[in-house]
Amino acid sequence: MVLRKMLGALGVGGPSVDTVLPNPNTRPGLPLTGQVNLTGGTSDVELAHITVGLVTRVEVETGAGDHGAMGEFHRTAVAGRTRLAAGQRLSIPFQVDMPWETPVTDVFGQRLRGMTMGLRTEVAIDRAVDKGDLDPIAVHPLPVHERILDAFGTLGFRFKGADLEYGRIHGAHQTLPFYQEIEFWPAPRYGHGVAEIELSFVTNAHTVEVVLEFDKRGGVFTGGHDAYGRYTVPHSHADSADWTQVVDGWVRQALDQRRSFLAGHGGGHHGMPGHGHHGGGMGGVVAGAALGVAGGLVAGELIEEVFEDDGDSGDFGE
Repeated sequence: MVLRKMLGALGVGGPSVDTVLPNPNTRPGLPLTGQVNLTGGTSDVELAHITVGLVTRVEVETGAGDHGAMGEFHRTAVAGRTRLAAGQRLSIPFQVDMPWETPVTDVFGQRLRGMTMGLRTEVAIDRAVDKGDLDPIAVHPLPVHERILDAFGTLGFRFKGADLEYGRIHGAHQTLPFYQEIEFWPAPRYGHGVAEIELSFVTNAHTVEVVLEFDKRGGVFTGGHDAYGRYTVPHSHADSADWTQVVDGWVRQALDQRRSFLAGHGGGHHGMPGHGHHGGGMGGVVAGAALGVAGGLVAGELIEEVFEDDGDSGDFGE
């Protein structure tokens, strides 16, 4: 059970609010349930609203360089105007339907280094708004995510880190204003051609778009060259494919693409489970934050308002 109490802007003698998450573990596309427990203070009050929001840390690229900022990316109403009498106890259940693109924070029981995720409860009385504490939550992979991540481990790739980048992946049907990058050190069998690999999932109710970016080691005369791979995999394929073989094919395809590029002609394309797409290496898959609006949040000049650093360094609770 996760339990947090907040008073803050509600003032001494005001109501207290406990947010309870019986189970803080969830997955993309699944519900997260809990309840907000209110206890009236020394006088009657009318609450303007109660909401809960998913909060995470995103890397934002600005003219001054990259910096991390905490921000809310999904909000659910718990209650509208509610009268709370002095000393009254009131419990309001809620359900947060996790966006399909919610980034993964925990894999095989381990927190991904660099990932933070929390649920923040907001209570408003007149113009006073208390954003409260952050209740930590854990987002686990869906079966197809898990199979792909497991395949990278089986092939010898070592986890390096993960973060969220503000912006859009070109051509992907994103609903959130950021995407997750899960980074791996190369497996020995590919190490001669790969410095690191970055994996992104863009998930919806039916499919997962897998985006791979390979940072290449450049030779003295050839220079560096990035290669990309994009594949769309139905959720129904999670248990019907040899994912070690599939991921090995994806990696080798990208390496072949690079060799073909350096030889002066386009790379070949192998058939894979799902629908494969891969662009010319120098073309670039990931686009920056200036591409506009995503998830109802405006990019560009409003980025500081969307993901403002509210003084929380990413420590969720005590």
